[in-house]
Amino acid sequence: MELGAAGLQEQPFRMHGRPLVFVAYAGQEAAFDYLERTCSHAHGLGLFQGPPLSGKSTLLHQFAEYSLPDTAVAVVDGAGLNSAALLQAALRQFGYELEFSSVNELLNMLRVFVQQQTASGQAPLLIIENMHEMNPSALRVLCELAELKVRHHFALRLMLVSDHSMASIVAAPAMNGISKRLSETFSLGPLSQRETTDYLYAKLRAGGCFDPENVLPSDVCDELHDASGGWPGIVDRLAILALARAENCPIRPEQIERPELPNFTEFDAGETLTDDDAEKIGPPNIFLTLNGKTLREMTMDRPRLMVGRAQHNDLCINSTYISRHHALFVKFGPATLLMDLNSTNGTFVNSRRVSNQVIIHEDIISLGNHRIKFIDPNAKERAVLEGSDFADTVIMKDLSGLQNMLARGNTTQLPVPPDLAVGDHEQ
Repeated sequence: MELGAAGLQEQPFRMHGRPLVFVAYAGQEAAFDYLERTCSHAHGLGLFQGPPLSGKSTLLHQFAEYSLPDTAVAVVDGAGLNSAALLQAALRQFGYELEFSSVNELLNMLRVFVQQQTASGQAPLLIIENMHEMNPSALRVLCELAELKVRHHFALRLMLVSDHSMASIVAAPAMNGISKRLSETFSLGPLSQRETTDYLYAKLRAGGCFDPENVLPSDVCDELHDASGGWPGIVDRLAILALARAENCPIRPEQIERPELPNFTEFDAGETLTDDDAEKIGPPNIFLTLNGKTLREMTMDRPRLMVGRAQHNDLCINSTYISRHHALFVKFGPATLLMDLNSTNGTFVNSRRVSNQVIIHEDIISLGNHRIKFIDPNAKERAVLEGSDFADTVIMKDLSGLQNMLARGNTTQLPVPPDLAVGDHEQ
């Protein structure tokens, strides 16, 4: 079917180049929040993952264009690149056409550019796509770039992008320059069924169609969502095929092709994350924020972490909305338990008030006006802690007992008396 027969003036589902229109959806907005948070973070390095045709490249280019208009941004496809090719591609993207012959000359030139930009207050951003396909020599240079500093601050912001898990690469000892800066990993999510319909109709309208429902009825949109898994690039391809094969409008559900979808999780298909791998990824991190600004980052490299207004807390938050002893994080094997310590204003996980809650990766904990983001890629399931092992765990709700034990310096074991009666505690 010709585009004109569908009321279209141009192809709305472009597979290359700049899209005809950017369509906002929840996964995109979450990705933008992540990119903004990472680029403004002191460490400024993130992993960005998603299956093929998930819209990663489109989203990253859109972010660079609209959110960082005054920042030097280089987007480099790392597939097959060695060290010299990586440096040449980055310099070219930053506006330099040089004929240096050695890796050292290229690296020195890029180092000077990055440090000058950062010293002027505009740290450049280097986006590496297909990072998992880079040559080992390029990975070594990438670690050198990650170590660059200006006045004790990291000079180059880095976003490493892949269709596959990068956990095993980043966990390698040789990648310490990357792993020590990593603040957060993000996996891009698909469109929902409703978002797929909105996405299709917005693109059809941008292409000149005034009646998108007559081209792709709602049941066809649902079929496209199911056939594509909600991944934008696959939605586009299937819509192009449907338009090309149909003889007239409207397109029917049986005309939608059902391809084999990519099998993608945060870890590679078939890959099992062992306890050793989990240890390599590192302990959980928490980020304390107020009104969107990060106030403090902490690594949970201890069995417990207490939060409250009093100065002797592990994380002290000076706010009248925070109790003196407000909440307690307790590590229990691979899981982390959050306990509210009878606080006056309560502890909330993802906007729901809790007393005891196993927390998982990217949970948002609200304490008064402050927010704590919990980052632990190992914690993907909200497991239930119960049984005799849990009865003997290192948790004590009695604050006077907790304070006494802290005073004695014993922070490893906090036994729970069997007849402990929890009453009101001092706030």
